[in-house]
Amino acid sequence: RVAKVCSLLFLLFYTTIIFGNLLIIITIRTSDQLKSPMYFFLSFLSFLDISYSTVSAPKLIHDLLREEKTISFAGCMAQLFGIHFFGGTEIFLLMAMAYDRCVAICQPLHYPSVVSPRVCSCLVAASGLGGFVHSLVQTLLVLQLPFCEPNNQLDLYFCDIHPLLALACADTHTISVGVAISGGVIVLGSFLVLAVSYCVILLSLRTHSPKGQLKALYTCSSHITVVVLFFGPCIFVYLRPSATFPADKVVSVFYTIITPMLNPFIYTLRNQDMKNSMRKLWSRTV
Repeated sequence: RVAKVCSLLFLLFYTTIIFGNLLIIITIRTSDQLKSPMYFFLSFLSFLDISYSTVSAPKLIHDLLREEKTISFAGCMAQLFGIHFFGGTEIFLLMAMAYDRCVAICQPLHYPSVVSPRVCSCLVAASGLGGFVHSLVQTLLVLQLPFCEPNNQLDLYFCDIHPLLALACADTHTISVGVAISGGVIVLGSFLVLAVSYCVILLSLRTHSPKGQLKALYTCSSHITVVVLFFGPCIFVYLRPSATFPADKVVSVFYTIITPMLNPFIYTLRNQDMKNSMRKLWSRTV
């Protein structure tokens, strides 16, 4: 009974992720008012949120309704690759969005030429490439490990690097350190870059009028909120050796399901242009 209630709850969360992020994508693609680079990046962020949660959420919902919860080795590797690919791409995309806001506030006169459509496309492509390389490294590290037990049980609801290292019947200390370094360089390095970019923005705002400062901070607040919600759990999970903790399950639910579900609300409820465009889209649809 509890499993069925949890399954329905996660189904509701996943449905909200799909429809909320699809609404953002459709609104941005159909609105003439949302053609700035910020919304271009936001549409790709919504796509990544859908993809990221789809890697793990449907399997979780399905397993909650079954007594026997299994996944093939190939399916496990595909899930591991997908989680790190979409998650890594989202990290790099958040950096690109911070760069966009930094140029828009610090160099407003040069903004159209610096963050051109071509530059936006290159930043999105570079984000995907960075996510692919990161995911490929993580997956190759696991593929070389031997798994001897006939009934390997993952202490998590999806295949991730630390639970898989715990199942290997070999010394994984070196790989564990490599994984921690790899994850640390990307997660912590990206977070520091984001922090520096917003420090630059705050310093630049000193020359703006109070009204301009308020408007700029209001524009950046949504992105800052998403960064904190996404990076906080990732830092907790990936910036350490391959030890697993009971709290990992709750934290993993937060960054794979809760954060993608909250992102549409964060970007729409605090953005008047987005709300106006959604009203127009609804009026045209009706």
